[in-house]
Amino acid sequence: MDQDIRTGIAMSSNSKMKESSQPNMRAVAKRAGVSLSAVSLVVNGKPGVAPEKRARVLEAMNMLGYVHNGRRQTGAETKVVGLLIESQSLQSSNDGFYTRIIAGIEETAYRLGYRVLLHLYRRGVDPINDIRELMGRDVDGMIIANDGDITPDLIRQIAAHGNRVVLVENHLPEPIHAVTADNFTAGLIMTKYLIELGHRRIAALPGPSKYSSLRDRLRGHLVALMEHGIPIDPALQPAPISGEPRKGYRQMRQLLELSQPPTAVFAVSDKSAFGAMEAIKEAGLRIPDDISITGIDDVHESANASPPLTTYHVPKHKLGEIAVGLMHNLLTSDMPPVKTSLIGHLVERASAAPLPGLEVNRGGDRR
Repeated sequence: MDQDIRTGIAMSSNSKMKESSQPNMRAVAKRAGVSLSAVSLVVNGKPGVAPEKRARVLEAMNMLGYVHNGRRQTGAETKVVGLLIESQSLQSSNDGFYTRIIAGIEETAYRLGYRVLLHLYRRGVDPINDIRELMGRDVDGMIIANDGDITPDLIRQIAAHGNRVVLVENHLPEPIHAVTADNFTAGLIMTKYLIELGHRRIAALPGPSKYSSLRDRLRGHLVALMEHGIPIDPALQPAPISGEPRKGYRQMRQLLELSQPPTAVFAVSDKSAFGAMEAIKEAGLRIPDDISITGIDDVHESANASPPLTTYHVPKHKLGEIAVGLMHNLLTSDMPPVKTSLIGHLVERASAAPLPGLEVNRGGDRR
């Protein structure tokens, strides 16, 4: 993770273990497949640990129920902000999306004098009671990252207890502070980009509907098609298979079985795009010569994919920074609820090209 991350980030666990049976850092290191020194750096909130390795350590701490000796040292002089995140989000964070958000939260919290308590949510467990039992008191505020299993009803219950809440990559109609990427615009821009390259048979790889950010990205895609008079073909939008970790791969396999496969594919995330690229190559086709593909997120792997992935850069670190800034304002003033959308930008790489046989202006005109 970045160099100046010094916030002591404690880890909350749903596992109820007696103090005498608590695992030590050596057990965490073994579970995470990292060195003991790496675990020590993470536990003590020190820099020098790569984001993906830090995520593995945090997950191992959660799975083993590891309790750091210093976790309860949260006197009144230091405010503690809880960070609630869906367990699946962190487990699937090898691409660095949520580790970059967490990095932004850690750095900004340290600078403003807060401690951060990370809690992985699992369905059926009350996170507020879990944190209260762990700390002996409530946190001063709660940053909730992503939605998915963290449903709107759960968020409302947390807010109803009088907790100060800031949402990240999620938003509700209720007056609750939120910071998101402009996901609708991301879907709109990436689809218009493919249209400008001359593509008209453009498929989409939707994500699970429980994630509002992915729904917004798909909505942007559909609006772009309608604005350009391109009919929406349900066959070009294969639904993700529930419980399937390689959703993009499976969806792309369905598209390749069509009598008229797409010439371009819009994926709602880079992760889905990577799976689709694997399926395209497996079918003996070339990217972008036979099929162009784009994603959204601009995770680290995007620039190193083969070919490098054209995508939309989401300001992940900044999402974390803004979330803590909003929480600080909540704790120090009577700030009215706001929703902040951060604008990203298109990153052109080699995975998308003009439709073969057409000379195309960037304005989208065919010649």
